[in-house]
Amino acid sequence: MAMNWTCPHCGTPQAVVNEKRKSYIQRLFLDGQAEGKLAVATLAIGCSAQGCEKHTVHILLGESEYKNSQWRLVDGGSVYFNQPIFPQGAAKPQPDFIPQPLRDDYREACLIRDLSPKAAATLVRRCLQGMIRDFTGIAKGRLIDEIRALRTAVDEGKAPEGVSLDSIDAIDAVREIGNIGAHMEKDIDIIVEVDPGEAQLLIDLVEMLFEEWYVQRHKRRERLVALTSVAKAKQIEMDAKKELRAGDGGEP
Repeated sequence: MAMNWTCPHCGTPQAVVNEKRKSYIQRLFLDGQAEGKLAVATLAIGCSAQGCEKHTVHILLGESEYKNSQWRLVDGGSVYFNQPIFPQGAAKPQPDFIPQPLRDDYREACLIRDLSPKAAATLVRRCLQGMIRDFTGIAKGRLIDEIRALRTAVDEGKAPEGVSLDSIDAIDAVREIGNIGAHMEKDIDIIVEVDPGEAQLLIDLVEMLFEEWYVQRHKRRERLVALTSVAKAKQIEMDAKKELRAGDGGEP
């Protein structure tokens, strides 16, 4: 049966057939250890998208048992490692027209989300502040002050196209969850305690704003360029017809 999956390398959704999905379990034969009988489970998936076709590899280290003539991981057993190793992190591919520093902070935050949620959250808060400053031109001393100024700009109709009340409501919704609200009150360079779930909420927010602000702005610009090109081509065609009629003595 095919599995629905999105390639982390190229971002292409696809149905993964059995030939493109392999899993292996290897028992670590070290007895008498504190963790008990451990095994390493490896899941490998091959992207089918033309131009990508890369491996994705996920590793899980956990408690194992011998059952039905084979070693397997214990359902509900202890798990000591559970992460993708290639590509590392869960960052989604982002287009080049998003500024490099923002993409770097986002990618690094995804990479260390589980290893150090508080460092990931710090990177994401810096990324969020960088987005507000770059996209809207609003720069204050603190991130929370910039969010408030952005809401005022939206309310007064002075925010850049693409920045909506929905965007600000989403920022506020994330800000009000758990400890995140208090964290946004602090300087973005101060490392504060968060859990992986809170760090992921901030990552989700950045991904949403990448799409709603930068990607949609780029698409609008592409459409405007295309429309302008069509209009210019039509004008050239009309001018040529006028010249032709003038050369024929005004005959249509």
